[in-house]
Amino acid sequence: MSDSQAHTAQIIDNAEANRYEAFVDGELAGFAEYIRTKNLIAFVHTEVNVGYEGQGIGAALVRSSLDTARTAGLAVLPVCPFYAGWIARHPEYRELVYTSRSKVND
Repeated sequence: MSDSQAHTAQIIDNAEANRYEAFVDGELAGFAEYIRTKNLIAFVHTEVNVGYEGQGIGAALVRSSLDTARTAGLAVLPVCPFYAGWIARHPEYRELVYTSRSKVND
């Protein structure tokens, strides 16, 4: 199923639980856990419930959370392999990825 077929998922930011949650017909279909600081959001784990696999739930979670990060001006650290892979396939989101700006001088 393509990303566009995930239109039935409602994505919410459950800040108390530090995760984005995907609901389909009022039922939790999946989630993406994160750690957030003032300037950065690290996505550390994504899980889609078995009954919803292959329906674009993971893609909907990633797209929605990255769009929110972009709007908030947050850099993104894709620790979760699902996030890293999704961003690699969607170059329009690569500029959000955090890169260290510090240098070690010899």
